[in-house]
Amino acid sequence: MPAEHYYYAFGLRIRSELHLPELETTAPGPFDLDIRVGPTGRASPQDLEANTFDFGDDATFMCWPIVGAFLLTGVHRIDIEPTPDVDPAWLPFPLLGPVFSILLHKRGALVLHASAIAVGDKSVIFAGDKMAGKSTTAAAFIRAGHQLLTDDVLAIEFSDQGALIAPGFPQLKLAEDAENAMALKNAVRSPVLRPGFEKRQNRLTSGFSEQKIAPSRLFILERGSKAAIERLDPIESLKAVMRFSYITRFQTRRMGAEAGHLANCAKFASMVEVCRLEVPTGLDLIDLAVKKVEEDLA
Repeated sequence: MPAEHYYYAFGLRIRSELHLPELETTAPGPFDLDIRVGPTGRASPQDLEANTFDFGDDATFMCWPIVGAFLLTGVHRIDIEPTPDVDPAWLPFPLLGPVFSILLHKRGALVLHASAIAVGDKSVIFAGDKMAGKSTTAAAFIRAGHQLLTDDVLAIEFSDQGALIAPGFPQLKLAEDAENAMALKNAVRSPVLRPGFEKRQNRLTSGFSEQKIAPSRLFILERGSKAAIERLDPIESLKAVMRFSYITRFQTRRMGAEAGHLANCAKFASMVEVCRLEVPTGLDLIDLAVKKVEEDLA
């Protein structure tokens, strides 16, 4: 009989046949999401030559041939078919990133490619282009005594009371130079999976918030010569939210959800203050940006 593990992430109770050490464990009991390991009933990963994404009305098939295939059925089940002989440590990379982003989107959340930090009773979100330093900036805030809410995948839940960030799990992906510069005392570095892999996981032993919290600011990161904050107007704010939503990379019209997605982007842009954050180039200067944000929130 397959092993059963129980976890909690993004506001969901998860039962999983796959061991996911990245996630916070919880006691066995009723669950919102069932993760199983076995054939998906679709093309096997070793039979596909390229990454494949098939968005259906009820099921979504996502395959990375070098890792495995993932089938989302409804919003309560994910089947995983690993590529033969793949290291199981590779499976969480697509599962907890792109696959979960689609799952959370299907459950009604606005999903951003961003990191978020709790600063007291407020919160800040960091988005930006690849290598903009989202995780590194989040690490600098953790070093300053603030708490991680999520890294890379950020889920915004909507209710009659407004918007809330659903905490992910206590882990950051950092490049080696950022790891060394941040020197987080409350993080355990995972082994490098293979030479040339640009980032590795840093699991926090403390400094993680499990509380849902309303978003206070969305900062779009840009490299510059100083630490500075510039407010964006409503049109620029909406464009920024749409640009850094996780789902845009998968062409929402293929998922039949472009209208709902646009509505969520507009709703969020009207609820949170969107700013451009200039972060000084050089890891030795990143604390200037931390101080600038702390002053802005105060």
